[in-house]
Amino acid sequence: MQSNQMSELHGAFNKYLPNLRQLLLNQNKLTALKHGEFRGLQSLQNLSLHHNQIQQLDKRCFIGLMNVTDIQLQENLIKMDEINKGSFNDLINLRRLELRDNYIRYGNDSTLPHAPFSQLSHLETLGIALQHGKGKSYLPHNLLQGLTNLRVFNTRNIQLLTLHKDTFIYTPQLQELDISTNEFRDLSPELFSPIPNLKSLYISRTILGSLEFLVNASLSKLEFLQARKNQYSVISEEIIRSVPALVYVDLQGNSFRCDCDNAWFLQWIENNNQTQVFDAYNFTCNYPVHLKGKELLELDISSCSVDIEFIYFISTTCTVLLFMVVSFTYHFLRWHLAYAYYLFLALLFDTKYKNKQAPNQYDAFISYNTHDEPWVVQELLPKLEGDQGWRLCLHHRDFEPGKPIIDNITDAIYGSRKTICVISRRYLESEWCSREIQVASFRLFDEQKDVLIMVFLEDIPTHELSPYYRMRKLLKKWTYLSWPRAGEHTELFWEKLQNKGQTKNLHNHVV
Repeated sequence: MQSNQMSELHGAFNKYLPNLRQLLLNQNKLTALKHGEFRGLQSLQNLSLHHNQIQQLDKRCFIGLMNVTDIQLQENLIKMDEINKGSFNDLINLRRLELRDNYIRYGNDSTLPHAPFSQLSHLETLGIALQHGKGKSYLPHNLLQGLTNLRVFNTRNIQLLTLHKDTFIYTPQLQELDISTNEFRDLSPELFSPIPNLKSLYISRTILGSLEFLVNASLSKLEFLQARKNQYSVISEEIIRSVPALVYVDLQGNSFRCDCDNAWFLQWIENNNQTQVFDAYNFTCNYPVHLKGKELLELDISSCSVDIEFIYFISTTCTVLLFMVVSFTYHFLRWHLAYAYYLFLALLFDTKYKNKQAPNQYDAFISYNTHDEPWVVQELLPKLEGDQGWRLCLHHRDFEPGKPIIDNITDAIYGSRKTICVISRRYLESEWCSREIQVASFRLFDEQKDVLIMVFLEDIPTHELSPYYRMRKLLKKWTYLSWPRAGEHTELFWEKLQNKGQTKNLHNHVV
């Protein structure tokens, strides 16, 4: 009965046709479907109503159509308010519903109070593409509520700006999605999380600048991808790896960059045996400017490749050599390096202080380990401060509170005429004592005056001094005093120490 001038049905299908399977009413001038219009068509399976002027859908207008599986309502005048009346609730066995080319548009993505397809749990194909009207549109995030068996959804060319991330939480069986010819600037990977069975995706003619959303979209079953005429410039390895089942991809009409960023993509096009890249030999460059229009597959990417095996060889060789050098240094040169480190610090300190020397505040700075403090307090201080009148600087007594310890040490050494190092085995093991003697020895060679006095509280064999290279060198060239050798004749020891308190030009002698 298609292609006539019918504008009303006048109850023609209320009864008498209980066995009719297919009814074609398309290309007429029907304007409304009224309540119970098809009540007598209990066996009807296919109903064609497309290319009419239908703008009114009464509630329960499809009552009685218990077995209908396919209804075509495309190219009518149906608006949003009409489908929200619950007009489709009686079509419990419907498999396919076409609503393309109508006026179904939503001004925002707010939640609908009554989802229009909530009773269509058997629906497998839904098309609401190419809706007429002006302005941008949205899809309410619960529009597809109830469509638990939906396999195909087509919503192309309705000027969508975005899709809510929960749009497809009601359609876990979705396998084909067409959202082409909309105005998406970006798509969230979360949008695709509820539809892991998706096999075909159409996203052509949008303004997407990248396919990076695929990387975290978990579309491991995607086989077909059509993404024509967008703004993709680089197709990365991560994008292709994220769709391992891909067998066909159409990327015609994009603006590719002809540089090393696309080197892997070019190699993949030429070498992969799984995926057909449609019309790849006509892909052209859009950037850089001097290569615009050049065929993408003609790009020479030889300079982009890296010899991984050579890099592995160099890396392994360098690692082995570094290990050998570190091992050799640790076993044979670690003490020399430690000495060099402290000497460098001394140089820094000397450079900082040698031109800022204030008048000597003390006759001597006493450098000692805290374990040797009893000897310093009971023997050294009474003789030098009590009997000989020296002004001594001791860290526990004269260092400025709150000042960095290294600054206190340097100020004390450069603010004293002499530095007396009270040396024992514990002294040699102390980090701060090592720094004190390094700063003092550097001052000694810098000023060319005998500003350093070494007093040994223990007889330490030369071989035990071998790790302390600087100490051995000083002992060979400079005066030192030995408390154990003094024995019972301590008066001579203190006399020699007093004589050393007089600053002289540098010279060599051994006591």
